[in-house]
Amino acid sequence: MKQPVIRKLRCAVYTRKSSEEGLEMEFNSLDAQREACEAFIASQKSEGWILHQDRYDDGGVSGGTLERPALKRLLADIAQSKIDVVVCYKIDRLSRSLLDFTKLVEVFDRHEVTFVSTTQSFNTTTSMGRLTLNMLLSFAQFEREVIGERIRDKFAASRKRGIWMGGWTPLGYDVKDRKLIVNEAEAATVRMLFEQFVKLGSATKLVAQATKDGVKNKNGKPIDKSFLYKVIRNPVYIGEAVHKGTSYPGEHQAIIGRKLWDKVRAIIKISPRTRAGHTRAKTPSLLKGLIFGPNGLALTPTHTRRGGKLYRYYVSTAVASSGRAACPVGLIPAGSIETAVIDQIQALVAAPEIVVATWKAARKADPSVTEENVRGALVSFKGLWNELFPEEQSRIVRLLVERVDILAESVSIRLHVDGLASLVGDLKADRERAAA
Repeated sequence: MKQPVIRKLRCAVYTRKSSEEGLEMEFNSLDAQREACEAFIASQKSEGWILHQDRYDDGGVSGGTLERPALKRLLADIAQSKIDVVVCYKIDRLSRSLLDFTKLVEVFDRHEVTFVSTTQSFNTTTSMGRLTLNMLLSFAQFEREVIGERIRDKFAASRKRGIWMGGWTPLGYDVKDRKLIVNEAEAATVRMLFEQFVKLGSATKLVAQATKDGVKNKNGKPIDKSFLYKVIRNPVYIGEAVHKGTSYPGEHQAIIGRKLWDKVRAIIKISPRTRAGHTRAKTPSLLKGLIFGPNGLALTPTHTRRGGKLYRYYVSTAVASSGRAACPVGLIPAGSIETAVIDQIQALVAAPEIVVATWKAARKADPSVTEENVRGALVSFKGLWNELFPEEQSRIVRLLVERVDILAESVSIRLHVDGLASLVGDLKADRERAAA
């Protein structure tokens, strides 16, 4: 009697392990899964099962995604009709997601491929096998979701205690014993970025300046705007740990102070386009109404654009009606004259005669003010200037300066002594609040 021809079924073994722990061992979990599957295939030799020699091993990959290198190779070989049976140790090795597994079964059915689990006996070509499969897979997904909830709860509890839970290590810190430790060299860079952002009010300008100065990120690459915003928006730098929008006191040391953080936050709240407009609008007005030419006529701010770049100037009002010849100094670059005026103000306020005159004026409002108070406040003015917003700088210039005269070869500045006395009062109050 003629023997029936048994069809040869090419069996591919798929193995997976979620974590990389133990994969470096000579005989690891993937090897154990494969050995069990190969033994099962050998037991079905009478049914025509033969082992497909290619290995499909995904080590350190979650079962909650289909983005797995070995799985993609397996599906590609199935599409090319190289495989008849897919064998796994357990169904959750193929997928822990019911939706993903349904997609895989559809692919298997389309190419007439059978899925088999060596420890959970069923056949996906029958309705009962599908029911059993879905029940087992539902429990696998339930287990995965419970584990996820447990991890999320632990993470949230740890963050509330201010514990560092890993992830991207912020510039300015190193991780030691699962804790953030300040890296002083990088911390200086972080402080510079915060301070310069307050000074410039523009991420674009700051990135350009930082690139020119050779500032690098944690990986040694030049910083860009995306990285800059990650830094200046990260509450870790004021010693906080954030979880789902809520801040908690962190275990780590802060790198910047709350005052500087608040200044940066105030600037960020304004859109970049508005900030750029404000910068152009505020800066030219620093000496508006205070600066005069050699002929005694006021100079007014103006600007022009060349090659997409803004150039600011001060020009005599006479020029508008009579041409350039009406004023001997012509166009004065705004940046240069403003810097020169500020430098002279900072030098003048420290002069002994100005200190004494300011002290006498200040005593009228506050008899307790001493000459030492006045001298200390005026000396601190220089360091304070660069921390001020443009509006505050403009206010102080108008408080201190009565008139700026542009002469043929020099600049003359007249100060308000009463304005200096008012400034001393403000500085004295600031220092007392800081000391408290």
